[in-house]
Amino acid sequence: MRAGRLPVLDDEIARARQRFGLAADCPVRSCYEAGRDGFWLHRALLARGIDNVVVDASSIEVNRRARRAKSDRLDAEKLNEMLLRHHAGGRRVWHVVRVPSEADEDRRHLERERQTLIQDRTRLRNRIQGLLATHGVTLRLAGGGAAALGTARRWDGTPLPTGLVARLRREWARLEAVGAAVAALEAERTTAMTRPNATAQCSRRLAQLRAIGPTFAWTLASEVFGWRAFRNRREVGGLLGLTPTPSQSGAERRELGIAKSGDPICGRWPWNWRGSGCATSRGARSVGGTKPATPAVGRACGGSASWRSPASSSLHSGATSRSTNCRREPC
Repeated sequence: MRAGRLPVLDDEIARARQRFGLAADCPVRSCYEAGRDGFWLHRALLARGIDNVVVDASSIEVNRRARRAKSDRLDAEKLNEMLLRHHAGGRRVWHVVRVPSEADEDRRHLERERQTLIQDRTRLRNRIQGLLATHGVTLRLAGGGAAALGTARRWDGTPLPTGLVARLRREWARLEAVGAAVAALEAERTTAMTRPNATAQCSRRLAQLRAIGPTFAWTLASEVFGWRAFRNRREVGGLLGLTPTPSQSGAERRELGIAKSGDPICGRWPWNWRGSGCATSRGARSVGGTKPATPAVGRACGGSASWRSPASSSLHSGATSRSTNCRREPC
């Protein structure tokens, strides 16, 4: 069966029920690995009455041998085996992905597109400066940069080659287009933060904290707190990659550090949260004086207790609002 052919899937399920003598309303359970297809397949299966789960591909058990057999058939058999264990009551079979609603998933595109454009802008700036550096030219990339390209001089006072100037002007036009797109997205984000949905309300509460500006508040709201329901600090640490990796064998005991396997979009949250003024943030700074003793201590302390603040109607008891004088600029 080719991928995406849902009517064929319905026919296959009907034939399987007939073959095994099952009732027409017997439950059907399925699973698939989270990946490029996203969550549309999960929603399509749920709409057909199929109990489906999306699993983290990195949590699936694999053979530890250096060389192991791999094929689509073996992968399907392994998923089927683990699916049976999951529905039989196994608690640590794999990690099930929490699927957002379509509205929550759609709201994440705004900040993700902005971050992509910022990376493009940095890439264009570096390319222009690199092309100029090959001729010994240093040019400040500010307003009016396109006009300055024509008057720039090389190390010996001669003008830049015409082909290079033409390419630099095309690169500058792309840079200006990306800058305009970033400004438009930031204006759209400002409007989105005033809407009456849960993500906007969460971002407004986060923006009240010290060292948390509109950009970071919207990122946390749309990626973390706006639709996820955390039950404990362990779930927060798992999302942000703050889980420890102990190594113990016999009398040997050591800690390998934090896992760093969390969401890369939210990975800088604990660092910025150190400036929010909460009790855990102050405790992290006091470990090593003005800065945390180690990145692990700073990140773990910064995210240990403040995760409850955005989910509640009020801020954390030890948090400091932006109305308090702060020397740090919000991000």
